[in-house]
Amino acid sequence: MTRQPGPEAPRTLRPVLLALLVYLALLPALFVLSAPGARAADGDPAVSLSKKEAGKGGEITVRGSGWRPDALLMLLICGRSTPERGVIGGTNSCANADGRAATTDKKGAFSKKLPVTEPPKPCPCVVHVATVTGEEVLADAVFTVAGHPTAELPRQGGDGKLAVLATTRLEGDSSLLTWFGAPPARRLVLTVGNLGSDPVEDPVFEIGTAHGVYAPQWEERQWRGTVAPGGRARIELPVELSAGAHGDYQVSLRYGDKVLAEQPWGVGRPWGVTLFWVLLCLVVPAAVFRIGMAVVDKVRPRPVGAHRLRRPTAPTAVIAKTKANANTAMDTNANATTAVLPWFTPDSAPSENRPRPTTKGQA
Repeated sequence: MTRQPGPEAPRTLRPVLLALLVYLALLPALFVLSAPGARAADGDPAVSLSKKEAGKGGEITVRGSGWRPDALLMLLICGRSTPERGVIGGTNSCANADGRAATTDKKGAFSKKLPVTEPPKPCPCVVHVATVTGEEVLADAVFTVAGHPTAELPRQGGDGKLAVLATTRLEGDSSLLTWFGAPPARRLVLTVGNLGSDPVEDPVFEIGTAHGVYAPQWEERQWRGTVAPGGRARIELPVELSAGAHGDYQVSLRYGDKVLAEQPWGVGRPWGVTLFWVLLCLVVPAAVFRIGMAVVDKVRPRPVGAHRLRRPTAPTAVIAKTKANANTAMDTNANATTAVLPWFTPDSAPSENRPRPTTKGQA
């Protein structure tokens, strides 16, 4: 008896179906890897310029790719900088007033026009692009400002190291305006020493203020001066919080990638602001109530003849004088009336000397 080929057909289709299922499972991953945004995110952030050189008053277009999606970026023209060494001196070497902000798209790319201005430091110059929020990411592109002075970069001293030699402290007092919500301010005072073999010129520190569980917000503070090898220097850096700040804060000092000192700062509550709001909550309702009562008294209907009952007011002296005149007039009228009464005459007026009249039956 011969075998029927019919049942063998499904067995031959199993490898094909298995391969099809594997392909469908890997299709989303292949689609994600082939997307342009995924490729841009894998690479380093890049910056390109429409012009490598331009004069003051001109304009260039800055384009970037490989950044985080929907990231806020800061674009600046900085002097005394190179892509290899970065911006020497921090943002104090940049034209901060003429910077621009840009936001990346879903693919991590952006395009922004930037006006050409002269930075406060001589060239070599770069277009500095850095993130404003989140993890710090930056990139520099070489740029030449035509007509701007050029100078050599300071010698890179790899052996200059700063260390704190004394206890860090906060100096200063709060003013009366701080009690009403003005920004609290102090001076961070510390003594540093150079433990390296090279001098440290105009070091740029970073001061961070943290409140509660939040991460510190860092701000650059440059100290003008030179710390010689083996020498020491007393450094004072301003620290300022936002308006209305109160509570427990932590002030940190960072130089490079190393945190040199941390100092706690307890800021009192601005009770003047609380007092202002309490008075405002009392005065405003009282004023509204008075105004409302005046309006009600003005618009309410009056009964008929009510205006006749109201008497005009007058000063006290005028009222007293009026009463005195009225009394004098009443006395005068009384005397005149008595003089002209017809039933009393001088002859007929009763007298004590006149004989008493007799009654009937008396002699």
